[in-house]
Amino acid sequence: MSAQCCAGQLACCCGSAGCSLCCDCCPKIRQSRSTRFMYALYFILVVLLCCVMMSRTVATEMKEHIPFYEDICKGIKAGDTCEKLVGYSAVYRVCFGMACFFFIFCLLTLNINSSKGCRAHIHNGFWFFKLLLLAAMCSGAFFIPDQETFLNAWRYVGAIGGFIFIGIQLILLVEFAHKWNKNWTAGTATNKLWFAALAFVTLVMYSVAAGGLILMAVFYTQEEGCLENKILLGLNGGLCLLVSVVAILPCIQNRQPHSGLLQSGLISCYVTYLTFSALSSKPVEVALDEHGKNVTICVPDFGQDLYRDENLVTGLGTTLLFVCILYSCLTSTTRSSSDALKGRYAAPELEVARCCFCFGPDGEDTEEQQNVKEGPRVIYDEKRGTVYSYSYFHFVFFLASLYVMMTVTSWFNYESANIETFFSGSWSIFWVKMASCWMCVLLYLGTLVAPLCCPSRQFSV
Repeated sequence: MSAQCCAGQLACCCGSAGCSLCCDCCPKIRQSRSTRFMYALYFILVVLLCCVMMSRTVATEMKEHIPFYEDICKGIKAGDTCEKLVGYSAVYRVCFGMACFFFIFCLLTLNINSSKGCRAHIHNGFWFFKLLLLAAMCSGAFFIPDQETFLNAWRYVGAIGGFIFIGIQLILLVEFAHKWNKNWTAGTATNKLWFAALAFVTLVMYSVAAGGLILMAVFYTQEEGCLENKILLGLNGGLCLLVSVVAILPCIQNRQPHSGLLQSGLISCYVTYLTFSALSSKPVEVALDEHGKNVTICVPDFGQDLYRDENLVTGLGTTLLFVCILYSCLTSTTRSSSDALKGRYAAPELEVARCCFCFGPDGEDTEEQQNVKEGPRVIYDEKRGTVYSYSYFHFVFFLASLYVMMTVTSWFNYESANIETFFSGSWSIFWVKMASCWMCVLLYLGTLVAPLCCPSRQFSV
């Protein structure tokens, strides 16, 4: 059994066969999922490398504990203390290599509808060679001439790509809110219990949004000062109220009967979360107290106790951040998400109300189950056609590479950035999160108001 497993994994690494889970206690895996898992694994490896490059602690430990460290650095022409392999410029180069890797595969997999072609085999296999290609592209970025010009230009490309990645996630969030409300509203025609479910979930979300804004007003503002925090809390709270009122206006309801408070409640929760995240990312404000000592203001009093162990906070925070990025990448690359970005949605008459409405009779899972051909440890579920867009998959990971690059290097505060102070706050991160918050509100309002502005056009949401 072990020899057969090793032979299978060798075929996976050096051929077009799908990767499997060798252990007998592990379930069989679908080829479409194993492929996405392998690309996600490559993405994680490069992200971890970027975190190491941005860590001053790791650089110091390597210098102290690796024998002949300076000789090795000089041998690979990375500087006397490998200074070219650490810091924001190194992260820019590595992410340039990863972004190019995914962009090349995005072009290579354009218009693939069958998994039987040569290009599809390249996408689904040859993992060892693709790992070598990724490593070569990340390493080759260090030999790009005129590094200063390259870094300045690549910084703006990264910022644009990072904002596009944020925009895609916000569009899909708004689409998810509409889909959720439409699906559960469809159930009220046959079962009145869906009214109770809608009311309960809506009440919970508005309670969370209102409670979050109140708590932030308590902990992030004071009677005197903190004017900026007060303005932002008032503005974002007002935006939550605005989208809630607009969602139930009679003119909106006439054009979009499925519009309701469930969608605006979800958007309000997300706005509250982004507001909290933005306020937590602000640089610390210091003022003199009555004794002439410097004290931090406009932050929770218990903040110092929570952030006593900086390494623990950095490790947990960074892990959670990139788990969220990875989750966004994988959920954004399903067939339904790809169609949603193109403006294609399921017809209302096909909607069947269910709690887990993202996976159902017409979803991706069923399509996979219908096209099953079992191998030793791999289920080849794409015999009749692909279950997700290969090209769009790579494009999302291309944008995620740029987003990671900008996030790890604190966006435009790159010169003083390092992973140990990642959660100490910076104005760049603060304004990116606030801009994301306002962009989300504008996108949602656009989906509500667009049918009124263009009455002759049919809208699916």
